[in-house]
Amino acid sequence: MKTINSLVITTLGALLLLATSCKEDKVVVPTLSTTVVTDITETTANSGGDITSDGGAPITARGVCWSTNQFPTISDNKTEDSIGVGKFSSTLSDLLPNTTYYVRAYATNSKGTGYGSAVSFTTQDISLPILSTTVVTDITETTAKSGGNITSDGGAAITARGVCWSTNQFPTISDNKTEDGTGTGEFYSALGNLLPNTTYYVRAYATNSKGTGYGDVIFFTTLPEESEGTFTDPRDNTVYKWVKIGNQVWMAENLRYLPNVVGLETGSDTEPYCYVYDYNGTDVSVAKATENYATYGVLYNWLAAMNGATSSDTNPSGVQGICPAGWHLPSDAEWTQLTDYLGGENVAGGKLKETGTIHWNSPNEGATNETGFTALPGGFRSSNGNFRFIGDAGILWSATELYDSSVWRRRMNYNYGYVNRNETSKKAGLSVRCLRD
Repeated sequence: MKTINSLVITTLGALLLLATSCKEDKVVVPTLSTTVVTDITETTANSGGDITSDGGAPITARGVCWSTNQFPTISDNKTEDSIGVGKFSSTLSDLLPNTTYYVRAYATNSKGTGYGSAVSFTTQDISLPILSTTVVTDITETTAKSGGNITSDGGAAITARGVCWSTNQFPTISDNKTEDGTGTGEFYSALGNLLPNTTYYVRAYATNSKGTGYGDVIFFTTLPEESEGTFTDPRDNTVYKWVKIGNQVWMAENLRYLPNVVGLETGSDTEPYCYVYDYNGTDVSVAKATENYATYGVLYNWLAAMNGATSSDTNPSGVQGICPAGWHLPSDAEWTQLTDYLGGENVAGGKLKETGTIHWNSPNEGATNETGFTALPGGFRSSNGNFRFIGDAGILWSATELYDSSVWRRRMNYNYGYVNRNETSKKAGLSVRCLRD
């Protein structure tokens, strides 16, 4: 009896195993199609698939795979777009521009991976940006304004933009250029450090990963440089003449800014003081009403001329001192630059002095004023408390100390045509001529 039961159990097990094997043999790979490729750019595209049969077992992975080979597999680039049957969408990324790819949908079950048909597409090519150059405006002797309008980035992000310029007809970014942000659209640019009375060519540029595109070339000519003019000191609305001598622009009048005034007996090399020749009081309005103030300006001790700054012998000095904004007190080196340009100290005085004897005493030796500097004999307040030498001498501060108590200055005299470079006590009251920054 036991033998019969064992035989029955064995037979039933074999039948069950056979039934299971037959069922597994019926599972096949999924059936699916590949969706047409759309939204193709230089580096991305969209595709997908439609799984119409899971092949008799659940879908455990699906997506698209792609390659430059005609029959991509999941060993190549692929997406993973959930599970199950039906339609799905996929985004392909990190593609190369202007490249032909093959893509097909895939679906995986326990039997294996099925594929849709292969679909080919070609990514777009990146081109140079398209842009135009903005008309040049606000032209001065050394500056101008332009810009550009980028209407197409060429298929890749704009990483740099601006304008470039040169005296050659086709400027590039290897020449002078501005850098005015990124992206498409309009932008504005400021050109600087131009030469006066010079024709320049300018065009907008924009750079993407393909390279640099340029707008149309526009040419313009900077204004001729003025050799003289006027400016207004906003502190007291005083109008001053200026003159260009070599590469320097000098005030052509002595400084008249008078924040306060003291009499000739008040002096110091540690406190700032201002004086007006032959005025011995403290009333600023009365001092300003004098003829000496109107003609020769103010005499300053060195502390007042420096206005809190420390000594400098650099060129430029970097010391605004008592000068208006945009101007500075010249260093000893800057005075030397002036006299060297004029042929040396031996002849520079005559070229700087006002001509005639209206202000200078006779004979006003060598005076030609060919520079337009119009040096005047405003005299000075001596360190021992006297006003001296009006009509005889014009003495001007520098921003450069020689010793703790003395400073380099420049002096011109009625009876010689040279410029005297010597030292003066910080207590003295001298005139000031400012240099434009």
